[in-house]
Amino acid sequence: MKSIILAGGSGSRLWPASRSLFPKQFLSLCDDCTMLQSTLHRVAELSDDGLSVICNEEHRFIVAQQAQDSGLTLDAIFLEPVGRNTAPAIALAAFDAVERGEPSQIMLIMAADHLIQDVEAFHAAVRVAETVAAQGKLVTFGIVPESPHTGYGYIRKGPADGEAFAVAEFVEKPDQETAQRYLDQGDYLWNSGMFMFSAEVYLAELKQFRPDIYEACAQAYAGRSSDVDFLRVDQEAFQGCPDESVDYAVMEKTSKAVVVPLSAGWSDVGSWSSLWEVGESDAEGNVAQGDVLMRQTQNSFVRAESRLVATVGLDNIVVVETNDAVLVADKNRVQEVKKIVEHLKAENRDEAVQHRHVHRPWGVYDSIDNGQRYQVKRISVKPGAKLSVQMHHHRAEHWIVVSGTAKVTIGDRTVMLTENQSTYIPVGEVHALENPGKIPLELIEVQSGSYLGEDDIVRFEDRYGRAPE
Repeated sequence: MKSIILAGGSGSRLWPASRSLFPKQFLSLCDDCTMLQSTLHRVAELSDDGLSVICNEEHRFIVAQQAQDSGLTLDAIFLEPVGRNTAPAIALAAFDAVERGEPSQIMLIMAADHLIQDVEAFHAAVRVAETVAAQGKLVTFGIVPESPHTGYGYIRKGPADGEAFAVAEFVEKPDQETAQRYLDQGDYLWNSGMFMFSAEVYLAELKQFRPDIYEACAQAYAGRSSDVDFLRVDQEAFQGCPDESVDYAVMEKTSKAVVVPLSAGWSDVGSWSSLWEVGESDAEGNVAQGDVLMRQTQNSFVRAESRLVATVGLDNIVVVETNDAVLVADKNRVQEVKKIVEHLKAENRDEAVQHRHVHRPWGVYDSIDNGQRYQVKRISVKPGAKLSVQMHHHRAEHWIVVSGTAKVTIGDRTVMLTENQSTYIPVGEVHALENPGKIPLELIEVQSGSYLGEDDIVRFEDRYGRAPE
């Protein structure tokens, strides 16, 4: 069995913690591990044939770094040039199994951003599903419902098939009254979005029911190229692929669908209220994360990321603080947070796209301050890492080393700078920054000029493949 982790979501309902360039699967929301890392650890011992992740092109270095930090080796990181939903993403992994001469390989398909609290129960259900999938079935996991939830789709169980059940029907998200009826009847399960089947069976069913998706993905995979740990598919072919979920494309049409019930403390962590539901609450029903002080507050979720957050007299409220945005919402209306994100995107606000703290393959930077014709950043460069050889048309830069050692190239001159030393890069000068040491390099960068956007970078050479050929 091989685990395929889908890590392409945007997590807009968990704004402001989740941003499009650093969405929820890469955040630590429930414990010290990120959601991706928790998912990888959860399936690592089950995955005899290894682990692969499918993600967006723009998230590739985050995935690679978080896998490395978790101590796990990935077989491949598939890069989608554009998001096309789950049916095409899974097809890429299936074509890869066929190409490697393993068409009967069983694939466990999981989202990177789900919470599963009872790992042993999850493992037991996976072993059941593996046996069923080896018999040519397409398995989905149905969560035994704990409440009449209106935020999930449902699966109605059909006749028993060993420890699994035939899928009688997939049902869209119900209203409250219908959800209660499903719960009372006892033969409905939440649709988890987790699957298991062999590569060849999935491709055969996809080709039968959605030949357009099959052909587009076949062409995209055939035009693939490898770049270190990344596998890029053909951009033009994949862009032409229809956007469709595996549920609609295959599972709702096939006669081979079965469902394995799962009761393992599962949540898709789809909103801030979900984190309140699964969190450890105090005597007043509050869940707090970070430096939080609450007085006469009940049934609320408060998350502080960068400073003290204090509340007085709140009930059923969500408060989420980051270093550049604060969300305050009625806990019953947190699904509407995505409307805030849509509004921010329409106004081209950075808060919809990235945090003040921005991750790069060489390290991170934090935008400390900015104003008319200036910007200040704190930059951290990992040991052995190097920024691209580049130049700027509109800005000059001053670098002051806080700690570590910097190897700086300016034009045809190279110098070594240590703590409290500085240098200046004029407008239009080709330059590069490298950390030759064994500890992180920390420096302050002061930019000045008529335009300070990140797109004013002309790269000439880059070890991370970001320079034009």
